[in-house]
Amino acid sequence: MLADIVQITRDTRFETGRAQLSQRVTAAMAKVPRHRFVPPELERHAYANRPLPIGMGQTISQPFIVALMTDLLEIKPGDRVLEVGTGSGYQAAVLAELAAAVYTIEIVEPLARQATERLKVLGYRNVVTRTGDGYAGWPDQAPFDGIMGFVPLTGGPR
Repeated sequence: MLADIVQITRDTRFETGRAQLSQRVTAAMAKVPRHRFVPPELERHAYANRPLPIGMGQTISQPFIVALMTDLLEIKPGDRVLEVGTGSGYQAAVLAELAAAVYTIEIVEPLARQATERLKVLGYRNVVTRTGDGYAGWPDQAPFDGIMGFVPLTGGPR
């Protein structure tokens, strides 16, 4: 998976403005067990560079997109990050490897519940999950050092 991400990063450097990803991001991607964030019947495809269905009409994003978006945030160790669209919890886990705290909102209640449990089992104590509409943001925890969204937005969180 990492070799694919490195190659795609090089191949898309003119479009993304990134010839390579930070070492911190690639280390975080290597550490998070992506197979734990996909349905059991898809585990054998977990490390392929493609999105996979996670249920409820949602997908886990392809690893390159997760890595690129994470790199673009330029997260520092003390940062607090808001993620809109928890999905399986994979992106939150990658962010948690880099940031001091991750706040993640998922509108689909069953996905939020599953992601919360999965992140807890995997030991991600610096991730706080909430079920709700991410468009409303998370005012009582704001401000954030970075905001990432995997949902269509008509404007930023308030």
